Amino acid sequence: MTSPAEGGTPAGAGPTDTDWAAALAAVRGLPADARVLLICHVNPDGDALGSMLGFGLGLRRWGVRHLQATFPGPPEVPEPFRWLPGLDLLVPQDDAYPDPDLVICFDAASESRLGDLVDRLDKAGAALVLDHHASNTRFGGIHLVDPHAAATSVVAEGLLDRLGVPLDAEIAACLYVALSTDTGSFRFEATTPEVHRMAARLLATGIRPGDISRRIFDTRPFGAVRLFGEVLGRARLEPEAAAGRGLVWTYATQDDLARYGQPAYVLEALIDSVRCTAEADVSCVVKQVAPAEWAVSMRSKGAVDVSRVAVALGGGGHRFAAGFTGRGTVDEVLDRIRAELVGALTA
Repeated sequence: MTSPAEGGTPAGAGPTDTDWAAALAAVRGLPADARVLLICHVNPDGDALGSMLGFGLGLRRWGVRHLQATFPGPPEVPEPFRWLPGLDLLVPQDDAYPDPDLVICFDAASESRLGDLVDRLDKAGAALVLDHHASNTRFGGIHLVDPHAAATSVVAEGLLDRLGVPLDAEIAACLYVALSTDTGSFRFEATTPEVHRMAARLLATGIRPGDISRRIFDTRPFGAVRLFGEVLGRARLEPEAAAGRGLVWTYATQDDLARYGQPAYVLEALIDSVRCTAEADVSCVVKQVAPAEWAVSMRSKGAVDVSRVAVALGGGGHRFAAGFTGRGTVDEVLDRIRAELVGALTA
């Protein structure tokens, strides 16, 4: 791997013409019988799945015949995304090509997000990384990392366009899910004029944004509604945290999930119900994944760069949205977050 200090793209900069040329050469140089493996991060969200599947459908249309998509962990696609075109590309991680000619990673800021699939980076003929996280470690060989992009799907669409692959409704549906989820249905700060121009290109294929939004944002099992009620009931507000900017947080355990018969992915949407708290700049949801292990999601309204907190604690993300894996008790995890918040103030 070439680090920025060794002559690669500087951290914080978008892809250069050289980066785009290298990515195009990696795809265009594939032999007719090449095996291409697409990987997104563990516990995939809308941007990870949508970018991967949309790009996979584009590669299929471009002419790649031997193509697989996968992600680490149990091969369970979250319910809101089980209608996505391109799901037939998915295979369990154990069935993925062991030594593909080309591996392409989506929406993963570091190798650790690839779990047991990380070995494919060394075994592949070439490794291409598509991402938009400022904290990306520049793993792999070829980097299309644009921290100014609202979603990884922006980078994916850019590469498809340069390959000459026209958008169709199936590709567009996947990319639209990716774009709309990572912009919070076009409500977050990353929603720029170019985001809306991309959305317009996708909508021009005939996809129905109302139907898509209902499926991914407005549909939830009743058990999850009751679970959210209990978890929100234990939320705590700390106005003095982050040098007075405020912190609101809650947590959910595996017992909570079992009690309401819900899979872990339903908790991904919980942060949106917490982050609306007027008295806190920073919001946090701590989700148990093992007896002493927690997946932590953080959001900021702008006064705190939560990516600094996440990176300091072994994770990554963006200024307004980031996460990490915490270990110990809930109280121990929150103590570490509080200690990092002051150093992450942006003003």
